[in-house]
Amino acid sequence: MTDVDSTFILQEVVELLAEHAGTREQVAEVTERAMRGELDFAASLRARVATLAGLPVSVFDAVRDAVVLTPGAAELVAGCRDRGWAFGLVSGGFAEIVEPLAASLGITRVRANRLEVADGVLTGRTLGPVVDRTVKATTLRAWADAEGVRIEDTVAVGDGANDLEMIAAAGVGIAFRAKPVVRAQAPWALDGRLDEVLDVVERAEAARV
Repeated sequence: MTDVDSTFILQEVVELLAEHAGTREQVAEVTERAMRGELDFAASLRARVATLAGLPVSVFDAVRDAVVLTPGAAELVAGCRDRGWAFGLVSGGFAEIVEPLAASLGITRVRANRLEVADGVLTGRTLGPVVDRTVKATTLRAWADAEGVRIEDTVAVGDGANDLEMIAAAGVGIAFRAKPVVRAQAPWALDGRLDEVLDVVERAEAARV
């Protein structure tokens, strides 16, 4: 299972949306502080999403077109599929962007926040519980149970403080191009291509023998 923004894709979707609202600089600063663990994620998300109020839903198409996969992301999905491993995306970002991206790669397990829309425009709020660090870890355990996989045989990959609980819970926790607080706590760290995760898993399995 991997995080999405700045892990599976190169960008932060909330910043791509904020660019259309004229608030990207402000939002990027809050995002950076949240990913370093300096701000509560849920509160920071509410503050960032509030700046998107009034954007038309057509902005989703523009942002989907702007999203760029991290090098090795598609290869990681294919590699997991070849090995018969389940793969999922969990995101503190937004389902409106993540779900179509996942579908394009044949990924069926997806969890992300959803933006509230009224009369064709964003309200500046999200719907339901925020996908924070605790929800990410809970999702990892739930998906493992659903797949009949032991938690010690799971893999979690992420870059920000919001990913720390799932990285700690997984059998193989990997910091990917991560913030210092994540790199310091994760058992494994990568800075290159995302499909290098497959090599880490092989090394971790060999170390257990």
